[in-house]
Amino acid sequence: MTPPSRSELIAHLVRTGIAGHVNTPRQGNLRHYRRLVEGDPYHRFGLTFARDWTYPEVLALMAKRCGVVADPEHTSGVDTIDPDRTADALEALADRMARAARDSERIMLATGHPVNLHATYRTWKEALERAGCTVVTGAAGHTYQVESGSSQGRRTLVWDDGVGMVVDDARGPQHSHHPFAMEAALADLERRGEPWPQLVIADHGFAGAAGEAGLSVVGFADCNDPALFLAEDEGKLHATVPLDDGYTTEDYRPLSEYVLARAGLAPVGGDAG
Repeated sequence: MTPPSRSELIAHLVRTGIAGHVNTPRQGNLRHYRRLVEGDPYHRFGLTFARDWTYPEVLALMAKRCGVVADPEHTSGVDTIDPDRTADALEALADRMARAARDSERIMLATGHPVNLHATYRTWKEALERAGCTVVTGAAGHTYQVESGSSQGRRTLVWDDGVGMVVDDARGPQHSHHPFAMEAALADLERRGEPWPQLVIADHGFAGAAGEAGLSVVGFADCNDPALFLAEDEGKLHATVPLDDGYTTEDYRPLSEYVLARAGLAPVGGDAG
C-alpha cells in the first residue's frame, strides 16, 4: 500500500476521529488535568516535574501542544486534538527512528494500550530491527498488584513479539497507566549489567518511567493524559504524539505507513500495520 501524503494523513485523522473532534469527552479531560495537579500518581505516569503546575497552566499547555479547546468555560461535550500537531509529532518520531536505524541503536517499545497499539508498535519494532537496531527487553514475568480502580488484580509484564505490555492471567492484556513495569525492566537491565535502550517508543506509564529515567522517549498520549505533554515541555521526552488512543489497528495503519516512509524504513513483508 502506498503511504499517505501529509494532507492525506491529516484527512484520515479527522475522518476517523483519531484527531480533530475526538471521542474523548471534555469533562473527562478537565477532570484528569485537575487530578494531575493534585498529585494523583495514576495520572502522573511515574513522572516528577520541575515545578508545581497549576490547573490553568496545564489547560494552556494542552491547548498549545495537543490542541484541546483553550477556553476554560468549555467544560463539557466535544474536545479536540489538532491533526497538524499529530502529524508534526509523527514526523519527529520518524526522524528519530531514522537516526536510530542509522546508528543501530538499542530500542525498546511498550504499550499500556495493548489491544489498540500493539500491532503498530510491533511493525515499527520489526522495521527497526531489520535496519540493524537491537530490541531490548527486561524483567519478563515481573508482577505487581493493582489495588484501586475498576480493574483491580495482579499485573504481569510480558514481551509479546518484543513489545512490552502487562497482562492479567484471567483476562489477558490490560490497559495500564502504571510506571512499575518499565521501572522493573530498566532495573533488571542494570542488575544484569546491560545498557539501557537508546530510544523508547511507548505510552502511559511505560513512556513516563522511561522519560523519568532520562532516556530518549517518543510517547503517545490522548488529550485526557497530560503528563507526557508536560514532560515534553520540561525536556524529559523527545516528542509526544497527540491522538485518540482507543482505535483499532486498521485505523492506525496509515499513521504507521507514514512514519515508516518518512523514516526510510520498509515494513516487514510489506505490511505496515
